[in-house]
Amino acid sequence: MTAKTSPCPDDGAYGTGRPTARHAPVILGNEPGSFARSVLAERHPALIRQVRDAFPYGPGQHEALEALLNEITNGVIEPLGPSEPDHEQWAVWGRPHFGRSWFDAPFLWSESYFYRRLLGAVGYFGAGPWRGVDPFAPFKRAELRGPAVDEELGALDTLADAPADERAAALLQASLWGNRADLGFRVTEGETAPGDTAGAVVADDSALLWRLLPAGGGSTIAVVADNAGRELIPDLILIDHLLVERHAERIVLYVKPHPYYVSDAMTADVVDCLRRINEAPGEAGGIGGRLWEAVATGCLEIRAHPFFCAPLPYEDMPEDLRGEFADVTLTILKGDLNYRRLVGDRMLDATESFAGRTAYFPGAVAAFRTLKSDVVVGLERKVLEALEQSGAAWRTSGTHALIQVRA
Repeated sequence: MTAKTSPCPDDGAYGTGRPTARHAPVILGNEPGSFARSVLAERHPALIRQVRDAFPYGPGQHEALEALLNEITNGVIEPLGPSEPDHEQWAVWGRPHFGRSWFDAPFLWSESYFYRRLLGAVGYFGAGPWRGVDPFAPFKRAELRGPAVDEELGALDTLADAPADERAAALLQASLWGNRADLGFRVTEGETAPGDTAGAVVADDSALLWRLLPAGGGSTIAVVADNAGRELIPDLILIDHLLVERHAERIVLYVKPHPYYVSDAMTADVVDCLRRINEAPGEAGGIGGRLWEAVATGCLEIRAHPFFCAPLPYEDMPEDLRGEFADVTLTILKGDLNYRRLVGDRMLDATESFAGRTAYFPGAVAAFRTLKSDVVVGLERKVLEALEQSGAAWRTSGTHALIQVRA
């Protein structure tokens, strides 16, 4: 069952007034049995309990977390307190939604606001001792220390002597399927829910990707990261390959400015991953050393921007970020949330053109994503029909993936 939608009376909460093709209904979370509702009704309460149990929080945090749990399950959306540093910004973004059920607000907005409220409940932005303490850090660190990472890094030894094109294809697939390593997804789906065998790639524009990035072309590439840990590591290894093989002279890696969506990557997570790679034996250690040096020389630059934690589609990106994307050869957006923000978190026709939905984007753009939400565009009709006839939850289970490019 798909999510209940609205003809989008709330566009004013998102927009800058720029003409867009926003015609499809916005996804809400108020349809029983829908994916969006399961996130709001199951995943978010489970996450509150996990965060509460992961730290020795005091009575204040426990009370705030319990209040948030009651609000998201039984109450209405409350605004941030006036003492919060971003109170005024969220007052603008949330004006159409405050006082409504969490399930009746646009799914993209309610998810984003939930994580902002969770950070507030644990004192992340406060003046006390918990200021700046990532509530998701224990989950990220446990994954990074896990044996699966050792296996994945060890597998690089078998690629060391392979031809460059074979390595490129393998590393691209690793970066794509690394998006399954989503801690928030596993809160409710279980450790093995995305599947232990590779699912289908429902759209594959990788040939166009490589045509846009010829070796020695002097390209600058922007990579907008998604998850830390087991997704970010293969992203970094792909970045190393792009630099070594001169598909890019410079890469800008964009991360979140603060914790978001459980496993989303911040600068601290990049550093943790670089250390993990650098300390590994064999081929991985060499890659780690090169990446460390690439940051030192400016060939790999890490940036953060507040927009990446905003409840807005990319159509509404601020002009400074628009200018940064316009100045690069290609922007690669990783993951499911970036995809939803790129094409619109709406019940779109799955055969609608990816190029059409992303025509507003300032420059060439690529999406690497495993499917973990209802939104998808750019599929061939015969592919869509086969997927629909399969009876599988292919849109939301993490068993299918895509690489889509608009030149």
